[in-house]
Amino acid sequence: MLLTLTWGALFFPGLFALCTWGLRRARPEWTDTDCVMISTRLVSSVQAVLATGSGIIIIRSCSDVITDRHWLAREYIWFLVPYMIYDTYAMYLCEWYRTRDQNHRHSLTTFQNFLSKNRLMITHHAVILFVLVPVAQLKQQHSLLYKVNGILTLTTFLSCRILLFPFMYWSYGRQQGLSLLRVPFSIPFYCNVANAFLIAPQIYWFSLLCKKAARLFDTPPAKKDG
Repeated sequence: MLLTLTWGALFFPGLFALCTWGLRRARPEWTDTDCVMISTRLVSSVQAVLATGSGIIIIRSCSDVITDRHWLAREYIWFLVPYMIYDTYAMYLCEWYRTRDQNHRHSLTTFQNFLSKNRLMITHHAVILFVLVPVAQLKQQHSLLYKVNGILTLTTFLSCRILLFPFMYWSYGRQQGLSLLRVPFSIPFYCNVANAFLIAPQIYWFSLLCKKAARLFDTPPAKKDG
């Protein structure tokens, strides 16, 4: 754990500094703001590739998505912690460089603007740091926090990935003056086929989430005396 944290704490800021230095040398006509913002995006892209690759390795290595565990799933969370801290600072740095171009220094106004413009992203990072990491690493599967997180996951997945499709049909029907049941027969056939291909894996994944959620509310096995 400590080694993974250390690698993450060195890797992401170091990569950011290297990208910024390289861009300044390769593109001297670019402003510091351009170099910093592009470097931030490059580091984020590297993190996305690493996360995707880790996910593919974990999926291919596990035969049972409910019960199987992989060491990379545990270690990558610790690798992610320094990135979230770095990325929060990098976002602030981008905001500071933008305001610096307007002759502003580090100030409370700059920080307030940063919080205002990046409210959702900061919340996202904070939830990962203070909710996901404790839940994933401290074996709190039967805690209230873990169960609430599971319910929220189910709710958002159902709303954003499954109910989105009937909502699209309903919106189209409302615009065209059609009932929801008539919409599939009033749009091109390939649209229905494409939507079916898109929603099928979502339903499958949702069923897996439901199975996992059902296990959340099982009574934890009582410890035997003696």
